[in-house]
Parts: sequence; C-alpha cells; structure tokens
Amino acid sequence: MIDDGWQSVPTALDVARAGVSYDWLTSIGDRLYWVESSPDDGRLSVATWSAGSVALLPGEVGSGLHAYGGMPYAVLPSGEVVRVNGESGQLAGAVTVSATAHSYGDLTWSGVELLGVREDSRGDDLVVIETSSGRLRVLKATDGFLASPRVSGERLAWVRWDRGVMPWDSSEVWAASYMPDGQPVGPVRVAGGPDESAFQPQWGAYGWLYFMSDRTGWWNLYRWRDGRTEPVAPVKAECATAPWESSYANYAMLPDRRIVMTVQRGPVHELAVVSFGALVRLPVPYTSIKPFLAVVGDRVAVIGSSPTRMQEIALVSTDGSGRVEVVRPGPDHRFADVSVPQLLRVESDGAQVTAVLYPPSGDAGPAPVIVRPHAGPTYHSDLRLDGEVQFFTSRGFAVVDVDYRGSTGYGRTFRKALDGQWGRFDAADCRAVAEHLIDTGRAIPGAVFISGASAGGYTALRAVSEEGPFAVAVVRSAIVDPQRWTTTAPRFQRPHAAILASPDSAVRADQVRRPVLLVHGVRDEIVPIGDTTALADGLRGRGLLVGMLTLENVGHYVSGTGLVAALEAELDAYRSVLEDAGLARAAPTPSQSKICH
Repeated sequence: MIDDGWQSVPTALDVARAGVSYDWLTSIGDRLYWVESSPDDGRLSVATWSAGSVALLPGEVGSGLHAYGGMPYAVLPSGEVVRVNGESGQLAGAVTVSATAHSYGDLTWSGVELLGVREDSRGDDLVVIETSSGRLRVLKATDGFLASPRVSGERLAWVRWDRGVMPWDSSEVWAASYMPDGQPVGPVRVAGGPDESAFQPQWGAYGWLYFMSDRTGWWNLYRWRDGRTEPVAPVKAECATAPWESSYANYAMLPDRRIVMTVQRGPVHELAVVSFGALVRLPVPYTSIKPFLAVVGDRVAVIGSSPTRMQEIALVSTDGSGRVEVVRPGPDHRFADVSVPQLLRVESDGAQVTAVLYPPSGDAGPAPVIVRPHAGPTYHSDLRLDGEVQFFTSRGFAVVDVDYRGSTGYGRTFRKALDGQWGRFDAADCRAVAEHLIDTGRAIPGAVFISGASAGGYTALRAVSEEGPFAVAVVRSAIVDPQRWTTTAPRFQRPHAAILASPDSAVRADQVRRPVLLVHGVRDEIVPIGDTTALADGLRGRGLLVGMLTLENVGHYVSGTGLVAALEAELDAYRSVLEDAGLARAAPTPSQSKICH
C-alpha cells in the first residue's frame, strides 16, 4: 500500500538540490583540483582545495570532446588554470586560442608544454598549445580518435582508435620519442588491436609505460619496458572504467613506487594498492569510486560514495589503517530513512544477471516495483546513495537497478554479449528480474514499472513492446531508432548503435503494448528530440501516451527544475496505475508538471 507522507519524505526539489557532482579530480603537490556542478543550473566550475580551504574558480568549464568530454582544464606552473569554456567549447582562462569549430579536451601540462586533443567533424588532432601566443602545433592527426597525451622526459604516449569502433572494444596505446617544440619520432604500437581495448597510459619510474588492457578478458594493469609487456597485478576483475570520457585515471603512482588502483566486481568498487605484484585491499567506506584518482603525499584522493553516503572527495591513507579525511563533503540532503540495497543474482536465458534491489521504507511485504535499466548500455549500476531512488522508496516503491547483458564490471565477454542483440537481451533481462520479484513475493503483480534514461530508455521502450510484467514505461532522453541514431548521434557514438543494434531494432508505436511517459530535453544533442516527438504522435493515436514532457533549455542530462518536473510526472504516472487498481490512498498531487496529452 502506497503511503504518501509528504511531510516526512524528500520532495523532487530536495532531490534536485542534492544533485551536486564532482569529477576530473587531479593534484598538484598538496593541492587538489576538480570540476564541481551547481545543483541549481548544472553549470560546472573548477574548484580547488589546499590546507583545509575550498575555493570555486571563476568561469564556466566543460568539454565537448567526443560528445562526453575529456579533461577540461590544466594547471600551469604559475598556478593559473587553462580551461575549456563550458559555453563556447573554446580554450579560456590563462590561454586563449582563435575561435574555431573544434571541441577541446584532454588538457595536460607536461612540465614544459600544454598538450590536448581537439576534434571537428573530420577527426581528431593531438596538439601542443603555446601558452604565450595561443598558437597550436599539430603532433598527430586522424579521421578516427585520439586521447590521453602523456609526456615524460623525451617520450610521448597517446591512445588512438578507428572511427568505426568504440574504445572499449578496440583501441591502442602508442609511444614515440619526442622533444619539446618537435614532432613524435619512431611511433610504436605498445598494445591494443581489433580484439583488445587498451588505454590510460601513464609513465612511471625507470621510464616504464603503464596502461590498462583487457587482453585476458578483464581490464587489468600492464607495464611496457624495454619493448616487453608484462602484467602488473593480474586479477579477474575490472580495474578500469569504460572510457566514455577521455583522461580517466583508475590508477595512480605513489611516491614509494607502489600503485593505487580501483578494482570493480559487478557494481561494487574497491580501492587497492599493488605491493610486490600483489593487490592489497584498502579499507574505505565507499562502494562506488569514480575513475579520477590523485595522489597527495602518501595518500590518495578519491571521489567516493556508498548506499548511505553522498558523493564526497576524501584523502585516503594507503597504509591500510582505514584513515579517511573528507575534504569536500557531499551535499546536504533530506533522505532520513535511507533504503539500503541488496544484491540479487537472477537467471535470464541461461545468463546470470546482477540486480541491485532497494526495498521500500518499512519493507512490509510485496510492493510496487520500478525496474531501472542503467543508461549505458556499456556501463553499470552505481552502488551509491541515489536521490531519485530514495524519492520513490520513501513513498513505498521498491526500486531495482539491472546490470543487463552488455554491462561493464563483468569482463569483456559479458560486455560484448549485447552486440547485435540490443533491445532483446537487455529487455529480456529486465523482464526476468521483474518476474523473479513477482515469483518471490516481493513485487505486486500489475504494479511493476520500468524506467530508463538514454540507452536505458530504449531498453524500457523495447521491454513494453512485448508482453510482460510492466504496467507503464517512463523514459527520459530515449534512443528510439538505433539505426537512424547512427546518422544523428555525435561522431564518437555512431559506431555504438551500429555494433549493438539488430535489423529490427527500432521502436515502433504500433508495437508498443503498454502506456508510456516520454520526457525529453529540447537541447539534447546526443539524442535529438525528433524521434521521441514522432513516437509520441504514434502513441497518442493509439491511446498509449501517458504524456510527452518537453523540457525547454535542457540537454541530454536532466537536472535542476527539469528533474523536478520529470520526477513529479513519473510519480503521477505510477500513482494513476496504482489508484486505478485500488493500491494507493488518495494523496496530494505533485504540482506544476506541464504534460502535453
């Protein structure tokens, strides 16, 4: 039974205000830098911490490199910051360049020069940016993609992949001799190829080059020395994050030549140090750690969270003592009765699928359930305190996040299982989880819903295009036709749909069997709104459109006032089903959701 105690549960506005995000954490000596979002308007700023003091630097920051971004700032020896302007996409701050049609990112100060990557419709350039004049010197150019320039002494490393593949499927680490003011000489492919994903190069002691590779089926750390490649600490776990953004750092070098790194098994992250070839787990209060590790002395700075802790920045001791100093706490929130998740293993067509189940407040038996395929598809469910989850669990819903086939955290074979099967295996896995919850008495039949964003929205639409347990689908920023998306998606992601989709992958209004609420931002450049609008017209004609919530001045990611409207509309959609079924008491209706029926 749903009980909307509005005085004791977080509102949609509470959830939006708790939506601060930290990313792109780096260190210079004993000072930390990162990018911080505003919960009010989503704008991004560079922040810095030193000796207990935090400051937000002026100017908006944000990179559009490869659609999802690459390191958007660099710190010069003077302490000045060069950043990619979040509005124009051009370089700003301590260095400016003449305006062009390029996107910039992957900025890094080599100790002598400022390097980065720029992109336009024709391809990528690895460039040196002269800090005094803003002039550029191109070091490498390709019609594919480049990332992660790293210089040490007289050596340069970088990552490249072809325009017809995704970097988590096929990418290469290269190295060359290099002198400042010169050009790379004698380039050598260190790792990677058609069936190997290699990235995150870093130069270490003795001139050894470290990088991540999935050549064994798991992203593990390797080093290249004297022309030979060797594993650093083999483990059947993922030690890297799928490179949606460039310049991730899942590992970092400690001063005593140990290496600290993340280790992921399913949705659970751990922190570990490599000591004499062995991985030693560090005790931390986090289950989700972002791929931005930075070293300050003998400690490692992390962006961590858990099911009971909001995202925060902390310095973690690497001596195994478990000491943690929080330097940037998470935002204040009103999630008093936090739902703590349980991990489930569910069989789906012979595959083992992991799901993260958040029980409703009180957990007094079968409940309405919201099934959420994550927004990958090449990603995973985050095991962290999620305001949107708490918004619904505090109102008597259970929420279950599904790591369907194609998710990361389970090795290359599982990650590749969705190739050519997008909209089939992922939808089947969500149905299997929902049916498992019904069969085990945790879900109320007829009160099971599916909700997803982006690729997760596509999965939700496909799930209600067949008979199954779902009463309503709620989708945000959804992909509707993967084949057509290959022509409208950003250059970086066009191969993704081609690799994943099947010939009959499009969502057709005449095949949808359950009501659908559509939510989409007008300024979405990753998934343009046109296909969603056309789907809405088709569903309206069949009486299956719950509503089309069009968000002005909102892009692919919904935050701030857009998130408030989206959550209230979603709750309305579920309430309507529950009230028709006699499962909900009358409750105040969330206000001001402008939905076009």
